[in-house]
Order: sequence, then C-alpha cells, then structure tokens
Amino acid sequence: VGPHAYFCFLLAALGVTAGAHRLWSHRSYKAKLPLRIFLAVANSMAFQNDIFEWSRDHRAHHKYSETDADPHNARRGFFFSHIGWLFVRKHPDVIEKGRKLDVTDLLADPVVRIQRKYYKISVVLMCFVVPTLVPWYIWGESLWNSYFLASILRYTISLNVAWLVNSAAHMYGNRPYDKHISPRQNPLVALGAIGEGFHNYHHTFPFDYSASEFGLNFNPTTWFIDFMCWLGLATDRKRATKPMIEARKARTGDSSA
Repeated sequence: VGPHAYFCFLLAALGVTAGAHRLWSHRSYKAKLPLRIFLAVANSMAFQNDIFEWSRDHRAHHKYSETDADPHNARRGFFFSHIGWLFVRKHPDVIEKGRKLDVTDLLADPVVRIQRKYYKISVVLMCFVVPTLVPWYIWGESLWNSYFLASILRYTISLNVAWLVNSAAHMYGNRPYDKHISPRQNPLVALGAIGEGFHNYHHTFPFDYSASEFGLNFNPTTWFIDFMCWLGLATDRKRATKPMIEARKARTGDSSA
C-alpha cells in the first residue's frame, strides 16, 4: 500500500499546487482541456474545497494578506493559520472583500463549473473509494489497510502539509525578496508541499509559474508543468526575470540571499 499511498499523495498534491494554485488562482500558465480535466480530478482527490472556492480564498489571501480579510491570517497565530480558520465562521471582512474579487475567469471555465457541481460525489470517489479499492482489487491488500493508509492517513498528511504553507511558511524562514511581508522561504515546507515553500518569493512574484527563483531545484510541481509543456498540454509559462528579482532583493530584501 505504501507506494500506492504516496502516488495518491503526489496526485492529490498536484491537483492543488499545479491546478488550483498555479493555474486557476494565479493564471501563471495556460493548460489545454485534457490537462485541466486531469488536474480537476486530482484536485477532488485532495479534498480541500472545490477549485472555485479554493482559488477565490487564495486570491483573497494574496490581496489582503495578514489582514482580517485574509481567510487564514497568520497574525492570528500558528494554530489559526494552520487549521483553526476552518473551525470558525469566516471573519466578516473575508466575506465582504471576497465578494468584490473578480472570479469571472474561474466561472468561465467549464471544467471548474462541472467540478463544483459534482464536487461531493467526485470527492467520495477520488479521495476515498478509488484509493481504497485499487490495492484491494489489483494486488489483494485488505480493505482495512487500503482504507486507512491510502485514503485516511494519506489525506491527513496531505492536508497538514498544505496547511503548513499557511502557517509555518508565514512564520519561520528568511525573507530575501521582501522583508516587509510575513511569508518566508521555508525549505522543509517546500519539501513536503512539492515546491510550495519558497513563500517569500511567491508573495513577491505571485505570477511566476514556478513559485520560486530556483526553477527545478526541488520543485516537483515545476517539473510537472515543464513536462506538460514538453507534451504540448501547457503553454505560456510566466516568469519573473533575473534583473527584476535582483532589483527587488536589493530594494526590499533582508540581505539573507
């Protein structure tokens, strides 16, 4: 079950990192229909809200970072930004300012609309049923082991790794690009979240498809997007230029890199 569970972890992670995050939230590259369908299915395996809701909340997180309109405002502490924000009603500012965000591009994508419409059944199938049945049916693993390892444990770990981007990567690490914002470079989070821990860079250059200055340097999400471009399924990768990065470091960085 171990390799299967890890494969499900990677698949679900890509549905969030390459899908809901870099493609739909930030429009940092373009994806053709087959890739968008694949990412939407993988996103349902991740079970972190549908693409529309995830992207809307994430845009609010960037636009109103570290304010009451930020859904997981890190100024409210580690626990709140990690998991507590899901236990309480959204702050009125999140709802009010979230309504003013332009999300017409999300609703214009039929893949996003269909995933939203059938989200509950797609989550049941992709997050729980498929990961459980594959090891049981194909190589005779017990249903008990399949369910608790490939589904429940894998889901629990993947959620916490994603939440660490909101909590740990807003509190621990250096700020070589902009010392005036709280997001930081956190290599451990990058390791777990397949390339999403270079958070000071990402909040400084949110349009960059790689979410990091270092390209392929431990960034499996970037490897995946580059591979999709090689296959012809993705195009128009946006990138911050080297002079732009160096100028920003010199102007607002903490001189740590």
